[in-house]
Amino acid sequence: MCGRYSFAIEDALIWERFGVRVRTAIYKASYNCAPSQQLAVISEKEPLTLNFFRWGLIPSWARDAAIGNKMINARSETILEKPSFHQAFLNRRCLVPADSFFEWGKKPEKTPYRILLKNRDCFTMAGIWEQWKNSTGEVIRTFAILTTRANQQIATIHDRMPVILHRDDERRWITPQPVADLISMLKPYPSEMMEAYPISTLVNAPQNNSSEIHNPLSTNLF
Repeated sequence: MCGRYSFAIEDALIWERFGVRVRTAIYKASYNCAPSQQLAVISEKEPLTLNFFRWGLIPSWARDAAIGNKMINARSETILEKPSFHQAFLNRRCLVPADSFFEWGKKPEKTPYRILLKNRDCFTMAGIWEQWKNSTGEVIRTFAILTTRANQQIATIHDRMPVILHRDDERRWITPQPVADLISMLKPYPSEMMEAYPISTLVNAPQNNSSEIHNPLSTNLF
């Protein structure tokens, strides 16, 4: 799964890397992105603008927004079988930019790890989004991150990982594509292009949101 990640880069670098407009008054670097927060996405609806949707997908037919708390991820293997995700996958896809994500190992004592690309570049995770209207008529846009089986490296920490898109696939993901082509993108990112290191349990609390979270507990990267 993917339950926490970071996106903490300068505005100018967002334009340079993703080619999208950034509303400086809205964008804030986040070292600890958590579910239910308003977070940066690039959707097929506005592919040249960095927008902010709530993390935790609420289907358009849902009666209660609380369902979004359980729908932060969507398994890529069953994406076409789930009514909550099927139409969003076909028609409402988004890029979720990040510079790392976090996962908790089972030993010892669920140690958190920061996982990132070896070249320290930003990347995008495959997302889907929905538009939901509450009882007062307010429109809320929400998203979920697609996950896949872990690659060989991440498997030492957890059995799942977010779908990280190759740069050549990013714009393809948010433009109309045959279903088979979309499915072909939903695979583990190459293990040899990633690294991970243990970090402090500061990351466990969403209210902790500073660069200190990214400090390694040791220099042992793997």
